[in-house]
Amino acid sequence: MRLLVLGAGGRGAHAYARWCLEHPEAARVVAVAEPDAERRDRLGDAHAIPAAQRFADWPQALSARGPWDAVIVATPDRDHVDPTLRALELGHHVLLEKPIAPTAEELHRLTAAARDSPGTVTVAHVLRYTPFFRTLRRLLDEGRIGELQGISHIENIAYWHFAHSYVRGNWHRADQSNPMLLAKACHDIDILRWLVGEPCTAVASFGERRHFRAEHAPKGSTERCVDGCAVADTCPYNAERLYVDQLAAVNGPPVTVVTNDTSVAGRRHALRVTDYGRCVYRMDNDVVDHQTAALRFGNGVTASLVVSAFTAWNTRTITLMGSHGQITADMRTGRINLTSFVETPPSVEAHQADETLQADETFQVAAADQGDVNDVTEAFTGHGGGDAGLMKDFTERVRRALAGEDVEAAPSSLEESVESHFVAFAAERSRLNHTLEEL
Repeated sequence: MRLLVLGAGGRGAHAYARWCLEHPEAARVVAVAEPDAERRDRLGDAHAIPAAQRFADWPQALSARGPWDAVIVATPDRDHVDPTLRALELGHHVLLEKPIAPTAEELHRLTAAARDSPGTVTVAHVLRYTPFFRTLRRLLDEGRIGELQGISHIENIAYWHFAHSYVRGNWHRADQSNPMLLAKACHDIDILRWLVGEPCTAVASFGERRHFRAEHAPKGSTERCVDGCAVADTCPYNAERLYVDQLAAVNGPPVTVVTNDTSVAGRRHALRVTDYGRCVYRMDNDVVDHQTAALRFGNGVTASLVVSAFTAWNTRTITLMGSHGQITADMRTGRINLTSFVETPPSVEAHQADETLQADETFQVAAADQGDVNDVTEAFTGHGGGDAGLMKDFTERVRRALAGEDVEAAPSSLEESVESHFVAFAAERSRLNHTLEEL
């Protein structure tokens, strides 16, 4: 399987292209388009891509049909639709990084074009491919907790991850990327819909930029963390401590997002000249740092979704509440606990002691290892095995399609994935206008 990768950043280079190096029997990257020459050549050298197939931008790469079988679109959020449309026009199959599009109008434009194209679009909603969520889906399908009634789901972004991506980073302004719920949690909206098995019919949402504001800057803080900040030792968002000290052994994301030169000198220089060294209370960010959404689905199931910067761990935690049992699970540890109401009689002593019911069964899937700042690689390029599962599925489906075999739509096909975006758009309207949005 020969691939063209558009965008040599954290997703294009470190998630998808790296998988090809680890699985050369399945796929190889034969071309790259990336405006940053250093990143372009780093990926090109790693994959032995000839100079003629190292392009400065996607229009060059897609000026005509090239010697590749499929295209991976991992460009910045607001540059997803046009290269995907062009790739489809040339007849290519596309793996598209989420979010699909920043507006409903752009989403409609893409879906309309995709219907008439021989190529297909697989969206990088990688949670559907993880052992963690596949196990949850299997337990629901087996009726292990009876009929699903409700879900409580939390996207724990982790304080350091949020500061990196949504205060200082590429997603700190909605007008330059997307609203936070769409940029970060379209994954989560999609997985809720997948677990429930019905479309979302209504959503209400609340959230704001509450903490990362100028009026919360501590006395003695400075414009940059390296400017002699008086509270550097006690501030959890100290960029120098994060990028130079805590991530000293990391030479990939998130450090390579900050600088191509990952030496100590290169990191310190970047903190003096880029947004990644600025005080989190003095940025021009405008996206929410904590948001809650209430969702109602077509079968009457309800769900709460909390997306928060103010968490210690970078993980997803979920409780599935059924008529005959409940499931609680943590993606970071891979631990899934199932408690049956039938097999576990109520205990007066336990209730009085406010103890948690013991699980009747525990399932252990591979841990996501995306906890704190010492385990960062998985947080950006693994998703609990989802990235690998997506790439394996995508390359196999394209191989079969090119061989003329019948191929079912991907679990995260464009048709399956657009619903989460319309829910996210509705949630943002609800947040801004204080309304209940019907879909």
